[in-house]
Order: sequence, then structure tokens, then C-alpha cells
Amino acid sequence: MPTATYRKHILQFKTPAGTSRGALTTRETWFIILKEGNKTGIGECGMLRGLSIDDRPDYEEKLKWACESIDLGLETLYAQLTEFPSIQIGLETAFRSLQREDPFEIFPSQFSRGEVGIPINGLIWMGDKEFMKKQISEKLKSGFSCIKMKIGAIDFHTELDLLGSVRKEFSVTDIELRVDANGAFDPEDALEKLHRLSELDLHSIEQPIKQGQWDEMARLCEVTPLPIALDEELIGVFTSEEKTKLLETIRPQFIVLKPTFIGGFKGSDHWISLAEDKGHDWWVTSALESNVGLNAISQYTFTKSSKLPQGLGTGSLYVNNIISPLKVRNGKLEYETNLQWKFKF
Repeated sequence: MPTATYRKHILQFKTPAGTSRGALTTRETWFIILKEGNKTGIGECGMLRGLSIDDRPDYEEKLKWACESIDLGLETLYAQLTEFPSIQIGLETAFRSLQREDPFEIFPSQFSRGEVGIPINGLIWMGDKEFMKKQISEKLKSGFSCIKMKIGAIDFHTELDLLGSVRKEFSVTDIELRVDANGAFDPEDALEKLHRLSELDLHSIEQPIKQGQWDEMARLCEVTPLPIALDEELIGVFTSEEKTKLLETIRPQFIVLKPTFIGGFKGSDHWISLAEDKGHDWWVTSALESNVGLNAISQYTFTKSSKLPQGLGTGSLYVNNIISPLKVRNGKLEYETNLQWKFKF
């Protein structure tokens, strides 16, 4: 069996990333490193403070235990770390990495070989009107055909104006517009806001009200004029019975999968299977991981053959990200095989 160690890395945002829960300036993450003979494997445990279900005081203690218990093997460790999904995906990635000649080729495919890119949405962070308008302009100039705007932190009418200005210039066939409320709407006026947003020919809205209000969310999904995608709602739902009950109760139009939050690749596979059985579509979103985690999640995502733009455009947010071959070009995430990883094992 391999030996395992972990180390912490503090990612620094180029500019504060605004959400309805406040602005982010730094982000902690942890790398698990496996060594066996002359081979090395790496995985990222990207727990996100304030949102991940495993944001708890004993997180590093559990990470240390996982490394000290590495001889239990991936299957046993995964089963014992149900309440720590970010450690689960870190271990999944590290064990896969250890088996590869190239430790960064986690899921070999046309994407990892640099032959095909993944269509992604251009992410617009919350801020004042001019800041958001500037971001929108930059994304459009960069060739994105799908834009996702974070809403819920500034005046709703200002956000409508911003979206309306894009829609006036670009039709629904030119630009797909998504919005993400991160649970910012009140249940009492959420439907009214959904009606206003639907007038702009949007693709969908993520998590209009806070998670955990299943009956209210079910009511919205039943009558909404704008397709609803569950995001934070999936966090902390561990068992197959709970997942099935959630989907059968709420009946969403889409679900959004953040592997770091929902049990890694195995957990994502389970959600996809349940959702497709019930006729719900889905897409995958990164959760502000470094390029190490983003790389693994992107390679996994490509193998699932989704036709929708994915939420994988977060690699350029940091001043001190891990240098990698991942590049965004013309609205697609690409893997440039002529570029090298710079990671000190």
C-alpha cells in the first residue's frame, strides 16, 4: 500500500468573489499525496468554508486519520468518510492518479489528450452594476455562448436591467443566460421574481430559495415559468433513500453536481443515475478548487457526455493557482498538452 501525506494551500483571489453569502478573498484547500515505489498520486480536498457539509472543527483531524489509515484502501476509507465528501474525492483522485503514468491524467479521454474542449458557462460574480457589466462584456468578447450570473446581493431591479441589456443585444439563440441566486430569494416573493426573470428568456435559475425547504421548493418547481436547478439542496443528502425522496418531493427541472460537495465521482454517478431515471437533466460545476481539483472534475465530466455547458471556468480566479495545462478559449475549457504542470510533490 502507498504512504499518504497532506498539505494545506491558501488560494488568493485576484479580486473578491461576490456571492449572496458575502465576498471571498481567500480559499483554503488541501492536497493528499500518495507515494508507492517510484509512483506518486495527488488529489485535492477542497472543503469550502461556510458551505461544505464537512466544514467542521475536526476536518484536519479526519484528513490526518485518512492519511494514517491509507492501508485500509479506497473502498473502506470512502465508506467511512461519508460525512466528509471533500476528503472522499481527494482520495478517489489520488488513488486514480497513483495508477496513471501521468499523475494528472485522472480519466483518460479526448479531453485529457487535448483533442476536444468542454463548453462552459462564463461566470459573472456579484458586485456593483459597473463591475458586473464589465465582466459580462469581457465574457462576450471572449467567445462565451453561455453566461451564468450570480444574483441576489444587489438590487433585484438592477440585476434585471443588467440581464435585459444583454438580452437586448443578444437573442436566446446567440447567448444562453443562466442565473444563480444561491438561495437569496424569500419563499414569499420568489415566484414573482421567477416570472420577472422568465421574461428575459433565461435558461434556468439555480437554488432560488435556501436549501432545506423541500415543500416550498416543490411548490416553486411545480408552477415556475423558469426551469429551476437544485444546487446547495444536494449538500448533506447522504443516503440513496434521502436522495430519492428529495428528487421525488421537489421534482426539479435540473440538478447541479459539485463533486467536492456530494461524495466525489462515486457520489456524482449516483445522483446522475437517480436523476436520469426520473427525467431530470444535470450539469457539473466546480467548487472553487485549485487547478488540481478542477482538472480531475473536468476530466470526469467529459466522460459523462453531457450536452449542456458545464460550470468549470473557475481556474483563472486566483493569483497563486497551481500552474497547469488547463486553459479557457472561446467559451471552452481545454487541456493544452504542450504545457506542463508545476506542482512540487
